[in-house]
Amino acid sequence: MKANIGTADRVVRIIIGLAIIGVGICYRSWWGLIGLLPLLTAAVRFCPAYVPFGISTCKAEGEKPPVPPGGPKPA
Repeated sequence: MKANIGTADRVVRIIIGLAIIGVGICYRSWWGLIGLLPLLTAAVRFCPAYVPFGISTCKAEGEKPPVPPGGPKPA
């Protein structure tokens, strides 16, 4: 499984998952358990629903982080 969930997508999934669980607890409904799905996909950083559509919110593998002004710092 190659990760296909980026950082922003992961944060949104965690917030939505916790909100769904909170509403389920508030209304005392087992439907709140559906909130575990976004939490699980955020934890493993893989969404099976993205695969058929070729979607990935991760940064490109070949993409390097930006170099700060003044160049890299010596090691």
